[in-house]
Amino acid sequence: MSILYVTDLDGTLLNSNDRISQYSIRTINELVAKGMQFTYATARSLVSASVVAQGLSTTIPVIAYNGVLIINPATGEVLSSLSFTEEEAAYVRKTLQAHGAAPLVYSYVDGVERVSYREDRVNEGIQRYLDMRKGDKRFRPLADENGLYQGDIFYFTCIADKEELLPLYEIFANDNRYRCTLQQELYRPEFFLEIMPKKASKAEAIKKLKELWRCDKVVSFGDAINDIPMFEISDECYAVENAVPQLKALATGVIAANDADGVAKWLAAEDSAGRLGR
Repeated sequence: MSILYVTDLDGTLLNSNDRISQYSIRTINELVAKGMQFTYATARSLVSASVVAQGLSTTIPVIAYNGVLIINPATGEVLSSLSFTEEEAAYVRKTLQAHGAAPLVYSYVDGVERVSYREDRVNEGIQRYLDMRKGDKRFRPLADENGLYQGDIFYFTCIADKEELLPLYEIFANDNRYRCTLQQELYRPEFFLEIMPKKASKAEAIKKLKELWRCDKVVSFGDAINDIPMFEISDECYAVENAVPQLKALATGVIAANDADGVAKWLAAEDSAGRLGR
């Protein structure tokens, strides 16, 4: 049986230092070399994910931006992508402006992936986001809103206190044109509000990838609420010990925490028992 193994990154495969341990890299790479079909699905961009997943062998496409993009990591080829219609993007813009929000706007401007933001509206959470990605060529700081919503927009992120973001979440979570998540940043006080096209989810992207790679079964690993759709469409799903209760309730089982190499150890045990699908 051909099995597609899909893991979340932050809080799942990555440890609390935002890195993959050498044990996990070595173990997973050895299994991939033996034929395991392994990839990741993340809210990160390919640029950001490639930094934290450096050294990890990914021979099949990866899922970025919570399912907005399916990308070949070796070539950068986009195999599947979603974006907002002009009307959908205009409504998000109008709503964010009405609430005084300062978004990060992800779009293709003249065919180049960019992350646009206002320099004068950078709060502590946004600054940390930028600092952790120094040298990222996608960043496009602007002096004002002129050009902020330019291009083919596919993702919005707002970083702020929960109380500030909750009214926006209630608007977009109840609008069937969008998919919206609100969750706290790992090990930090600020929250991330993410607004995506309705069809964007790890689950939908995994289903596409399963079909592309002609896999019979999906086994997934996660820790957070944005992994719930992925768990719901998986044949088996495993929550790391540090996962939120809502995800553990849906899981086939609970494995060791991210800081204890839970994903790699589970895969190694399955391989030793002869149950690892190729």
